[in-house]
Amino acid sequence: MGTKAKQAGLILIATVLGIFFIVPVIWMVTISLKSDAEAFLPNLNFIPDDPTIVNYTDALSGGDLNVPILRWIYNSLLVSVAGTLIVLAVDALAAYGLARLDVPFKKWLLSLFLSTLMIPGIIWFVPQYVLFQDLGLIGTYHAFYLPFTSSAFGVFLLYQFFRGFPKELEEAAHIDGANKWKIFYAVLLPSSKSILSTLAVLTFMGIFNDYIWPFYASGGNDTMQTLTSGIAVMTQGSYVNSPNKLMALSTIATIPVLVVFLLAQKAIVRGITQSGIK
Repeated sequence: MGTKAKQAGLILIATVLGIFFIVPVIWMVTISLKSDAEAFLPNLNFIPDDPTIVNYTDALSGGDLNVPILRWIYNSLLVSVAGTLIVLAVDALAAYGLARLDVPFKKWLLSLFLSTLMIPGIIWFVPQYVLFQDLGLIGTYHAFYLPFTSSAFGVFLLYQFFRGFPKELEEAAHIDGANKWKIFYAVLLPSSKSILSTLAVLTFMGIFNDYIWPFYASGGNDTMQTLTSGIAVMTQGSYVNSPNKLMALSTIATIPVLVVFLLAQKAIVRGITQSGIK
């Protein structure tokens, strides 16, 4: 098989996969623009006969439950941004220490970090909830993003990049009088913008899309819910029999993550590629 035939085959596969993933999103937006009567029609009509945005206005106003959905959007953005910044700081420091510093038992620590990646998060859900409850953090913003700071994925991702970073640049900075801390923030961090952007986007998406933990970490306080967990509250009342309103809610919850991903997709591809090459 020639090179052109292989490229055509790959393009065809990518196109099919793209359609497979994009059709549900298009269908979600379509349903959200339909009226109550049209939403229950059995036909697969991707173009609403009478498009309306009343489902979005109803969702943003809180519907018949009068829930603070704008507060939920604020909560989601706040904890996602704060959690992402903390994860970047903690993971970058940990990865730098494991990759560049003479840390005792470094190989054992790295193996311990990597072993946590093989443990499903749901296993420590109850112990984690009990711990946060004992610390008095349930029902606060800290309970939403602090669990993500213990993830080993970011440490491993940055460790792979830092380990392959040219030592000559560090030695040159050291000769110029830079200490370990200055080498970290003045040499390594500026050179790892792509991989940091990748980790930032993945972390933001993970925190923003998380559902189960925020639902319980809110402590039953509706004003402390995030957007994704709050949708579960909105499924009560008239929303039970209103798929168009539920799709409007889902579309609203998808927009921030979609915007962040589209803005950073080049950085993600470049960061993952560089990490793989290193």
